[in-house]
Amino acid sequence: MFRGSFTALITPFKNGKVDEKAFERFVDWQIAEGTHGLVPVGTTGEAPTLSHDEHKRVVELAIKTARKRVPVIAGAGSNSTEEAIELTRFAKQAGADAALHSTGYYNKPTQEGLYLHFKAISDAVDLPIIAYNVPPRTVVDILPATLARIATLKNVAGVKDASAKVERMSQHRLLIKKPFAYLSGEDATALGFNAHGGNGCISVTSNVAPKLCSEFQTATLKGDFKRALELQDILMPLHDALFVETNPAPAKYAAWRLGIIESPECRLPLAPLMEPTKKVLDGALAHAGLLKAKAAE
Repeated sequence: MFRGSFTALITPFKNGKVDEKAFERFVDWQIAEGTHGLVPVGTTGEAPTLSHDEHKRVVELAIKTARKRVPVIAGAGSNSTEEAIELTRFAKQAGADAALHSTGYYNKPTQEGLYLHFKAISDAVDLPIIAYNVPPRTVVDILPATLARIATLKNVAGVKDASAKVERMSQHRLLIKKPFAYLSGEDATALGFNAHGGNGCISVTSNVAPKLCSEFQTATLKGDFKRALELQDILMPLHDALFVETNPAPAKYAAWRLGIIESPECRLPLAPLMEPTKKVLDGALAHAGLLKAKAAE
């Protein structure tokens, strides 16, 4: 179920509020463009700045709008294990296909603490869990041996690995002894990740280039790395540009620039993009053929 290009969805805002209509249109557009799955209220969805009510509403909207056309992995991570369990219970009730859980950011848990965190969630809620390893955000790294231990838990169904260490994929495959979803969380290295045996990506770039990202993932899963490399060269400047400043501010600007959403607004402490960054993004969008394609419509 969890294979291919999954979009780590932005959360559109308008005048400080979640723009629900824009979000519903965005989800429909993503599916029409060929995205294989959706991930609302993750880091790219600005989950840390959403209230609990907003978080739950965005999850509901994603599931309702998707209408089972593609799987929805609901963000449910927290540095409080009890809060993570509560958000997972809600995700299950709302009809999500899985929940995405980061490590305990700021708390800096030990490897034993990481295992116990995922065990508590797995024991509490019967819903597939995708473990999210993103050391640049959380300072904590789920080591391969720890992930293998976490993978033995009954509801842990996969990993989103944003360490950018492509060798981790081979290490994980050798250690994990059950069917498992191996998803990259880092667009620029997803090619190498899949070459090591991965089967997808939870992508930021697919917010603005869902068709290209879907085609890229499909090519790698078919073993057509010649075509995948061609697409990598089209997408690589965009992969880089979307992280010139902190995600998701560049992604929101790019989506706004293409007319996909009505406002590039983020919530503080994320700041509006600087002008030089906008120029970098415009160039990357043009390199990928997106601005030209938009102008031709």
